Amino acid sequence: MSRKKIALIGGGQIGGVLTQLIALKELGDVVLFDIVEDLPQGKTLDIAEASRVDGFDVSLKGTNEYKDIKDSDLVIITAGLPRKPGMSRDDLLTTNAKIMRSVAEGVKEFAPDSIVIIISNPLDAMVTLFKKVSGFPVNRVMGQAGVLDSSRFSSFIAWELGVSVKDVNAMVLGGHGDTMVPLIRYANVNGVPVMEMLERKYKDAAKAKEVMDAMVQRTKMAGGEVVKLLKTGSAFYSPASSAITMAEAILKDEKRLLPVCSYLDGEFGVDGYYVGVPTVLGEKGVEQIIELTLDNDEQAMFDNSVNAVTKLVADMERLGL
Repeated sequence: MSRKKIALIGGGQIGGVLTQLIALKELGDVVLFDIVEDLPQGKTLDIAEASRVDGFDVSLKGTNEYKDIKDSDLVIITAGLPRKPGMSRDDLLTTNAKIMRSVAEGVKEFAPDSIVIIISNPLDAMVTLFKKVSGFPVNRVMGQAGVLDSSRFSSFIAWELGVSVKDVNAMVLGGHGDTMVPLIRYANVNGVPVMEMLERKYKDAAKAKEVMDAMVQRTKMAGGEVVKLLKTGSAFYSPASSAITMAEAILKDEKRLLPVCSYLDGEFGVDGYYVGVPTVLGEKGVEQIIELTLDNDEQAMFDNSVNAVTKLVADMERLGL
């Protein structure tokens, strides 16, 4: 049985970590593409030379030519400029849209049957643009954001409560930006509501709400927090690891229910936009969207997030991107 072929578009920090994680998990053979000469070749050679000590048997190839991604089963796109201190995801729109258009044309030509996961920012606009340029069916084009945002939210909850993060279930929906929607009401530790645990810890409902509000705000600003600390780049390990969770669900047909930037066709009252929602991922890509029942406050926050996405897409179209 032949291994799956995975193309990674973008040989930067995230692309390097993706290559390493795919190799360690032996998810498939990797082709790492970048326009910078020798960069992807150097990264894949470095990782491949650790195959004996790490115990993996997959092929890793770096390339500067799109033809080498031919017949890939899965494509993960990280190409684009990273955020810098003081820069919002939206600031990246003009430059990264031009890059994404070129990438979409390359993938369309050489890997027309692939499933595509996009990490590039601003996420919701880049997924929309890739779908438009490639013409791929919506089930085969998606964005990684919610898995990462939910992991961040879950981590903050675990640290606050002093419990294993393995037992924390928390989901973040909406656009990947400052308007994202961490669902407080659904957050739990193996079924026990997080708010109930916070109220028990502080013996004060107002204090518990204050602590939760702080975690929600930190989740929304988590990417910027890392950018500020790194000073010369943006988060790379956690986005890569989150994309691998999605890739594994698809390649192994796991039917995982994950928060994914998926195309909505009437679900959640949204028609024709990519937004982060609970999604079942399997061998066909996006296989099902699960509509949660949102209360009035949650719906208002979700609608606000969708409005931010629609504005971003409108800006992209206005600029002729």
